[in-house]
Amino acid sequence: MPKKADVEAKRLREKRMVRDMIALYCRKNHGTRGALCPDCAALADYAEQRSDRCPFMETKTFCSNCKVHCYQPEMRERIRLVMRFSGPRMLFHHPAAAVRHLIESKREQKRTEKEK
Repeated sequence: MPKKADVEAKRLREKRMVRDMIALYCRKNHGTRGALCPDCAALADYAEQRSDRCPFMETKTFCSNCKVHCYQPEMRERIRLVMRFSGPRMLFHHPAAAVRHLIESKREQKRTEKEK
């Protein structure tokens, strides 16, 4: 069982990554510089609230792999659009985080295949 400090570090890393992905999406699609547009800021705040309240943080890898989807349908679709757009581009903007994500995705894939 992970330590509370490890879970909190993971939560902070996830929140920072989601905010970075939303910022990239907003900059490229809405032409913002620095601050997020109101819609993207609301999405980032919502995602942060969901992460703060996540009871599965110590065991989950990514929200997309979670059995319980706590996002409202509209917000879930919005975050999907952001992830679909920003995900491939993160390799150029945040290479270390993108590589970590790929490694964790492969680990999760192997773990779920073993459980079947």
